[in-house]
Amino acid sequence: MPASPPQAAALRLADIIGTATYVIAEAGVNHNGSVEQARRLIDVAAAAGADAVKFQTFRNADLVSAATPMADYQTRNTGSSSSMADMLRDLELSFDAFDALADYCRQVGIEFLSTPFDVDSAVFLHRLGMRAFKLASGEITNPQLIQHVGGFGRPVILSTGMADLGEIERAIGWLDDAGTREIAILHCVSDYPTAPADVNLRAMDTLAAAFGHVVGWSDHCVGDTVSIAAVARGARIIEKHFTLDKSLPGPDHKASLEPAELSRMIERIRVVEQALGSGRKGPTAAERNVKAVARRSIAAVRDIAAGEPITRADLGFLRPGTGLPPDLIEMVVGRAARVAIPAGTLVALTQIG
Repeated sequence: MPASPPQAAALRLADIIGTATYVIAEAGVNHNGSVEQARRLIDVAAAAGADAVKFQTFRNADLVSAATPMADYQTRNTGSSSSMADMLRDLELSFDAFDALADYCRQVGIEFLSTPFDVDSAVFLHRLGMRAFKLASGEITNPQLIQHVGGFGRPVILSTGMADLGEIERAIGWLDDAGTREIAILHCVSDYPTAPADVNLRAMDTLAAAFGHVVGWSDHCVGDTVSIAAVARGARIIEKHFTLDKSLPGPDHKASLEPAELSRMIERIRVVEQALGSGRKGPTAAERNVKAVARRSIAAVRDIAAGEPITRADLGFLRPGTGLPPDLIEMVVGRAARVAIPAGTLVALTQIG
């Protein structure tokens, strides 16, 4: 197994994702085998404000047999009944291409990520200096790949589509055995597009409680509604497919966001982040002015003469809330007025004996 760079052992997940929602713009194979199209996807992701852009690194011969059929969604989205091997052959990029794309990401200031589907691809990405590894849902029962990636000593983001808790626990155990404990778990439904009724965002709560790791959502739904809801529910990482044009040929374009939609989703996520706040309940600075005019104070409802005992019938509650609050009325009733208190004015402690 290749040695990790000196800084890799100390690299934590928090060093990658920070404290805000970490948005991974999933380019996947939407480059359609074109390096130039991949560069355009990087430009879109960077312009939209994504934290990372992610591709998929695989060698077709090491991934699928010639007899592997396409998934139903792939057949629907491509309109083809050819094999998965035929489809992926046109979507494979070389290691040299990924080297160039990683360099381009550095130039435009966005994190480069790519999901490896075999050990050689993982080793290549490690040597390329990728700071974190994303493991695909389909690899969750593949200990050889998971343990090899775990041995790199870099944070791992694990997708869990199609998996039950037992399978997730085993995969985390393999990573732990390999020395990786900086792990994020993405809830995911491996259907393209995913029906909202199948999403089950509450599963993120289950994953967080069961494993104690950062959780997130890998979204295959149409639109951005579910991703935004996931952020409100506590997702620290959002992964979302995007494309230059949904009408392009290929298996994933139809379930992807177009550039303007990706930008809008990220803008909405940042708004939701602000709205989540600290969890502490109390008046905000912006509420101080409203508090003063919206709350009520103890007030005289008739003229009260100096020396006259104050009765409950003499008092009411009027805005603004800058005087004695209504819940202190028993402190006022029965005491004598030191000075005349005109009707319609607030009662102050200095006015009563």
